[in-house]
Amino acid sequence: MKTYWQFYWPLALTGLAMVLSLQFQNAALARYPQAITELAIFALASSTAAFFNASMNFTAQLSNVYARSLEGTRRCHRFVLTTSMGVMLPLLLIAHTDAGSAVLSNLYGIDDDLTARITEYLAYLAPLILLRTERFYLTGLLVQARLTGWVTVLNVLYLVSVICGLIIGFSLGLKPVYVLVGSEATAMTIQVGLTLWVHQRYYRLPEPLEHKNLSYRELASFFVPVSTTGVMFALSRPVLFAFVSRTPEGIVAIAAMRVAFDFSSIFQQASNQFRHFFVTFGLDDLKRKRHFMMFVCAGLTSIMLLFAITPLSNWVWEDLMQIPVEVRTLSVQVILVMCLMPSVILFRNYFHGRLMVERRTTGMAVGGILRVVGIYLMAQVLFSAGLLNYLTASIVLILGFVIESLVVLRVAAQKGHT
Repeated sequence: MKTYWQFYWPLALTGLAMVLSLQFQNAALARYPQAITELAIFALASSTAAFFNASMNFTAQLSNVYARSLEGTRRCHRFVLTTSMGVMLPLLLIAHTDAGSAVLSNLYGIDDDLTARITEYLAYLAPLILLRTERFYLTGLLVQARLTGWVTVLNVLYLVSVICGLIIGFSLGLKPVYVLVGSEATAMTIQVGLTLWVHQRYYRLPEPLEHKNLSYRELASFFVPVSTTGVMFALSRPVLFAFVSRTPEGIVAIAAMRVAFDFSSIFQQASNQFRHFFVTFGLDDLKRKRHFMMFVCAGLTSIMLLFAITPLSNWVWEDLMQIPVEVRTLSVQVILVMCLMPSVILFRNYFHGRLMVERRTTGMAVGGILRVVGIYLMAQVLFSAGLLNYLTASIVLILGFVIESLVVLRVAAQKGHT
């Protein structure tokens, strides 16, 4: 248990540092005129970009698993660089073409002015895919070498850089798109540079060396299913937003969901670190691993519940972040629903971690696809019945993860593990 905790807590802090930047982005937007509209625009833009970013979200797991020899490391790096460029190009087309604008307008049911604001964000967010992928790749190597303390330090520096960029940009009176994307791009560049330095100074290939004859086909067979899983996760928000945006007070609802979902991401990121947990420690001692995960789950859920039912949420969202009152009120209700998330995500990631160790990632893709299908169908039924709102949409999101969890449970059980 002590070994598990020493490995896990730096990664949990890493997830905290990464998603705290979202809270500061929301706080910056809340200080602009028409704050609710600004929050909703960035929610739609970032959710659209996340659809493409998410395909590279498992890069760290890929490098952790396969970059275990000199040749394997080189092939793995070339693979992720090529893939990230292929992912970036479609997003650039959406941002710079009339056809892309039309797709966004029809998808979200928004007017030309809002669409133009969203495409402006996407034009600047697209190149960040390359930087983000490089960061994930290097992080996977540091985790592989159990240098998780350095991962935490580097992500804290990233958070500090984002905050400084937001403060400077807002103080200079720059447009929201320049403030938000500029601060993120600068912070990410600094982090990648420092991560390269740590890698060169402290990283050593594992012993014994593995994957000396690694093929691109082998990389693709592992990565495509997990990439699909990431994409399906990123589709969850846009699918819900596409329906919610068409409801009365849809802009306010989307802004509230953005604030609540971003706060919940702190705990979701902490839960997602268990994918590294199984890749690093293997599939032995599963009973002790389950006990450790249940302990973490109880802690995460308790913190979320404490935030929702005490004045803490008002202090953070009202006094510190200055979120508009109509958005804050709805966000607190959404957080109460999202308190179910840690238990569902940890249950799912228990099987995700095992499927990655067993190189059976196709089951993860199937679960992700069925989750999005389930979310779409439930949202469609509620929308048609006039019952879809910020609260029922959040419940649908949780139920989608329940569907995915049951699928990966079934896939994992086919090999006979318990």
